[in-house]
Amino acid sequence: MRLDPPFTPTVSGTDASGMPQLARGPLAFARPAPAFTRAMAAAAQQSNNPTSNLSGALAPEGQTAPWSVAVQPGQTLTGIVREQMAARGVSVSNNDALRLAQTVAQSNKIQNANLIHPGQRLNLDSLNTALTQAQTIQNAVAQSVVSSNATAASNFASAAQPGAASALAGTAQVQLLTRADRGNNPVLEKTIDRAVEKGFIPAQDKQAVMNKILQLSQQHRFSPDDFARLSLMESDGLNPKATNNRCHGIIQFCDGPDRGAASAGFGANPKAILGHSVLQQLDMVGKYFEDTGLKNYGPVGLDDLYLTVLTPAARNETRPNVALNIPGQQAAYLHVNRDTRAPITRNSILAGLHQNANERLGVDVAQRQQTLQAARLSAYAAQASVTRVE
Repeated sequence: MRLDPPFTPTVSGTDASGMPQLARGPLAFARPAPAFTRAMAAAAQQSNNPTSNLSGALAPEGQTAPWSVAVQPGQTLTGIVREQMAARGVSVSNNDALRLAQTVAQSNKIQNANLIHPGQRLNLDSLNTALTQAQTIQNAVAQSVVSSNATAASNFASAAQPGAASALAGTAQVQLLTRADRGNNPVLEKTIDRAVEKGFIPAQDKQAVMNKILQLSQQHRFSPDDFARLSLMESDGLNPKATNNRCHGIIQFCDGPDRGAASAGFGANPKAILGHSVLQQLDMVGKYFEDTGLKNYGPVGLDDLYLTVLTPAARNETRPNVALNIPGQQAAYLHVNRDTRAPITRNSILAGLHQNANERLGVDVAQRQQTLQAARLSAYAAQASVTRVE
């Protein structure tokens, strides 16, 4: 029981009915933000500056020096990934460990991720992106748990049960992932939702597919929404079984010695790609982007991203309205004014991919801010009638 000192309210006047009016302090109507809102703000701040609030066991050790490790007898690449991430406070699932191991293998020029030998030195810097994302989530969840528990303690002290904090943390993590992804990449979000509805992606793989595309976008420096637009053109939006008998999968890996199927390891049997899931094909996409040097063009615009898939050699022509040397019959969307007698240019590719995406998604997904790409698209629309081929 607490005895407060006596308090005499200050009367500042009377209201219209003659009742006394009490003076209110400036914080009378102030209300603290909900705990999870504060956690989200902290997560956003950490995303902008990943090293600012990370400390202790969660601090990424590889930020000041190369993150490397020597292979010990009996170790596997997936086991090393799990151990190294766990040492930094992040637990990864078997599936995530497999995908991250492929990333490490690619960055170390290892052809077979299952073949490493004792004494081999591995550079693990390619794990920093996944590590920082996981640490940001964990920090935000921890803040949410602490704030929520402090608020709830005064009103629901008797409801505290063993495991309640972990349940709250799990709920907060789901909310954090959902809120962090939704809105930031609206085209990708809508494309993945559509792919789940069409049966291209199992519902349980939805978040993993989102995370993988976000990881690829950071590694190769392109917009996640642009990758969604590319896939909507090539495979109706992440359809792993899309094929025209020569090109197959989510970005249409084509046959031939120097085409995408060969890069992905399926040069001898390109159609075998169709038996792999979207997640597995995204690993092939990462390998193909690495082989074609996509990150060297970054930050990568939608036109360079698409040309990397369609005809990498065409990236050498950088003028926006010059006809590109692209062999074979292509979709009308890609031609100037959607006229197949007209050439394909960088600007017509931009216009076509945006229009195709808007039509397939059933909405006009506006960009959040003006970018060079948006300005080019607007300029193309303004002068399209001038370049019409009769």
